Order: sequence, then C-alpha cells, then structure tokens
Amino acid sequence: MAALRSLLFNIAFYLWTAAILILGLPVLLFAYPATYAFGRLWVRVSLWLLRTIVGLDHRVIGLEHCKAHRQAIYAVKHQSAWDTLVFALYLKLPAYVLKRELLYLPLFGLYLLRGGMIPVDRQGQASALKRMLNAARARRQQGRDLLIFPEGTRVAPGQHRPYHPGVAALYGHLDLPVVPVALNSGLFWGRRAFNKMPGRITVEFLPAIEPGLARRAFMSELETRLEGACRRLAEEGQR
Repeated sequence: MAALRSLLFNIAFYLWTAAILILGLPVLLFAYPATYAFGRLWVRVSLWLLRTIVGLDHRVIGLEHCKAHRQAIYAVKHQSAWDTLVFALYLKLPAYVLKRELLYLPLFGLYLLRGGMIPVDRQGQASALKRMLNAARARRQQGRDLLIFPEGTRVAPGQHRPYHPGVAALYGHLDLPVVPVALNSGLFWGRRAFNKMPGRITVEFLPAIEPGLARRAFMSELETRLEGACRRLAEEGQR
C-alpha cells in the first residue's frame, strides 16, 4: 500500500510541478516577492497532495523562537527532500543557500534564481565562500531570513556529517542570530527513497544562538543543540 500511495503521489507531484512551472512563467517578470508567492502556492498544494495521498502531515513547534527575531539565519538539519519545501511557509522570504547545480534544472532553476536563492559552488572553496557571503549580505539588506543546511546534504536520522564552514561564515559576518532547526523528516521520506510513509513529521525551532561567539564555540554549540534535538525527535517519531 505504501508503494502504491507513493507512486500516486510522485505522479501527482511531478504533474503539478510541471504545470505550475509553465503557468508561472509570467511571474518571473516581476520582483522576487511575486516569485516567492507563487512558490508558496506550489508548496501548499504539494504538501496537501502528500497529506491526502500518502497520509504524511507535519507539525511545527518552537515558532516563538522565529517571532523573537526580525531577521535570522536558520541552520536546518537536512534529512529529506521534504525539508526544502516547508520553510517557505514559515519564514520571511527565506533565501536558501543551495548547491549551484540546482540552477541548471530546466525552468525550476530560473525560479530559484529569480527568487534570490544563494547558489554555492561546492568545489570553489575560498572564492565560493566569498561569493556566498556577498550574496548573503545583499539578502540581509533586503530584510530576508537566510536558511542553510550545515551538513550540505541529506543525512539519515541518527547520523551526521561534519558541518561545513559556510554556516560559521554567515554567523561571523552578518551579525545575525542563528536559529537551529531540528526535524525527523527522514523517518518518513528518506534520502533517495521511493516510499513515503504515513505519519507526522516534527519540525522544532530551537532557541537562537546570539551573535558574538568565537567560531569554534559557535560550531560546537550549534552541533550540540541540533544533533541532540534531532536524536530526541527521531526517538519520538519511532514510538
């Protein structure tokens, strides 16, 4: 049954995505808020399809940690493709730090570019980091939130990879608080997994790490908070 529901969802999701990419082309002529508004429609319908066909819903806790800040950097644990959808609904026009290759996707890449996302060349090292910071400063001046996946890729629940220097660079240069965001989406929609399982994903916004910590202290604090919360959510999701 899970395989059949997942197949039906995949068909509906890709048909919906193809339709809105084509129908929304005129939106690309306007400023990024219009593109983002159209993107939110895509997300809302996609999550509705997921809930209706698969039976996979979500809950968000700790939103008071978002409302406490006019602007912030969100350091999000990345376990599933689902993680790339939901935050557009809860944050202030967030500019995602994402791998540059996504810009090459037909049509979809145009929307990412017009929406003001921040592409990163993962092989570029120092020069790529500098370009990322320049783009992030521009998004900060627009009053937008920034979102980054510190590990740079999807990681299964209960596992973690070294945190990339990008999150520390944003923290050190933008003078913004960093809000860690834990989740357990990988229990239900795994990395490169065809099947999507019914249930309820939990997303938890944690208390912010305020500006001013030394780089090493910041990275240690971020990893401790984020990994600990994700372990707890994984245990709760498996009960």
